[in-house]
Amino acid sequence: MRFRAKIVDLACLNHFSRVVNTVARLAKTCTLRLAADKLYFILSDKVANGGVSVWCELCQGNFFDEFQMEGVAAEHNEIYLELVPENLSRALKTAQNAKTVKIKLTNKHCPCLTVAVELPSLSSTSRIVTHDIPVGVIPRRLWSDFREPSVPDFDVSIYLPALKTMKSVVERMKNLSNYIVIEANLSGEMNLKIETDLVSVTTHFKDLGNPPWVPDDESLSSAQGKDLESMAEARIDIKKLLQLLAGQQVNPTKALCNIVSGRIVHFILLHEDVSLQYFIPALA
Repeated sequence: MRFRAKIVDLACLNHFSRVVNTVARLAKTCTLRLAADKLYFILSDKVANGGVSVWCELCQGNFFDEFQMEGVAAEHNEIYLELVPENLSRALKTAQNAKTVKIKLTNKHCPCLTVAVELPSLSSTSRIVTHDIPVGVIPRRLWSDFREPSVPDFDVSIYLPALKTMKSVVERMKNLSNYIVIEANLSGEMNLKIETDLVSVTTHFKDLGNPPWVPDDESLSSAQGKDLESMAEARIDIKKLLQLLAGQQVNPTKALCNIVSGRIVHFILLHEDVSLQYFIPALA
């Protein structure tokens, strides 16, 4: 089992760093899944227990100048590592104007991801700062716990308003309640609501647009027969929503939200070379 990768391009390095920062704000520990052409950051708190799930997928070719790996076996050419993303994020912070960054799977008393940052220096010899990040190697028999979460058959799918706007609304609401209701319909309308014994506050968004899901899929084409005005809604933990809005640094070109009434809210943030999915279970 071997892995080594190298980033030379500063823009790619900073972009990768932002993705890792985003994941670090969403998950205290996560699984890093390495495959030949992609890498994934996965957090699968069991949604049934009220935990959120995260699935972040990157095309390695858009970030790394070199990327070599040998998985656990020829037919299972992948590596699954458990790590604290904050540690990786910290290591990358030291690399903001680095000449190169090399990441390698090593064994130093325990398995580590070793991040070697070559910094520019005035003399002819360069300075190299090395970070050893302890990781746990996840055995093959447990890999099935880290499959991509299936997207539930949602009632409504809608594009999100500007995330900054949404964040400032939710930040103000969080001082009033621990829960927020997200509701949306197929006419491009979305409301964020909080209701307590003392106050009820609603922010309305209009003309957001609804994503055109593939019509040949039977389950989704049922939207044709649906009432476009009727709202699907889910009540969720406001802190978990704010975690996503405050922590995201992916700057998505598209952001959308799927709601399964009373069950789950599924967010998707898309950038050219990154997709981040975030699942928040609904509360009764």
